[in-house]
Amino acid sequence: MDVKHLQLLRELADRGSVTAVAAATHRTVSAVSQQLRTAQRAAGMQLVSPHGRGVRLTKAGKLLADGGAELNEVLAAVQARWDVYRNDPGGQVAIAAFPSAATLVFPQVLDAATRAGLDVRLTDIDPAESEFAGLTTDFDIVIAHSLDSPAPVGSEGLAVRRLVAEPLDIALSSSHDLASQPSLCSEDVADQTWIGVPEGYPFDTVLASIARNLGAPLDVVQRVRDNRLIESIVAGSNHLAVLPRFTTRADGGLVLRPITDVPAVRYMSAIMRRDRAQRRAVQTLLTTIVSAADSAAEQAP
Repeated sequence: MDVKHLQLLRELADRGSVTAVAAATHRTVSAVSQQLRTAQRAAGMQLVSPHGRGVRLTKAGKLLADGGAELNEVLAAVQARWDVYRNDPGGQVAIAAFPSAATLVFPQVLDAATRAGLDVRLTDIDPAESEFAGLTTDFDIVIAHSLDSPAPVGSEGLAVRRLVAEPLDIALSSSHDLASQPSLCSEDVADQTWIGVPEGYPFDTVLASIARNLGAPLDVVQRVRDNRLIESIVAGSNHLAVLPRFTTRADGGLVLRPITDVPAVRYMSAIMRRDRAQRRAVQTLLTTIVSAADSAAEQAP
């Protein structure tokens, strides 16, 4: 049984298509297809079957793909011990985080990487919750968030490290009529206008919960992704928004108020392929990420 065949099947299981595997491994589609045919001949049975314009794994292929994942995890654990023995920091680490999490942890990660002699590649990205797990095919650590669980949707089979539970507050201008209240409930905001996020993004769940409480839709006048833009709009208007407590720049023009009668907390987690989570360099920077998240929670008002 060829180790490279197992690893190839694992990549196909994670990436979903021969084209994606070829792009990620810097090979041509025909070369990957040829390797799959070779793997099937060696296995003596069909490992992939036609599916639409591509292929998908058969039950036998999935079994061997799972074996490839297990093999990579063992190899990574051995490599991590070897790195410790040689006092090797462990190589490059690629980290992706949604923007507000990047604000919390990237400065500390850069400092830790410099001190440890690590090469780190940082990427800020703002996907829907359902897309975070897929990013682990290309990044060693993905910082994700969810309103339902510390393990975001699709993270089954991945290593998940819970970082922090962050309250989501109602943001409003300091001159707004509701700014004098220490907290808000659904009835308080029933007739307000909102700056929302795209549907499917975690913060939108809070607005949906308020609407259910009221039995009527909210008046969402704009939907944008960038929290800094939302802050600016809300501070200079009479609109409300849902924003995270730890990284929102609440100052003289903007205030945050907790919403008391709907679930309004997001779970922030680091998710990783199990083999990559074994790497010494990944563990070094994961420790820094955990510490940065803890500090943010301790310093929050």
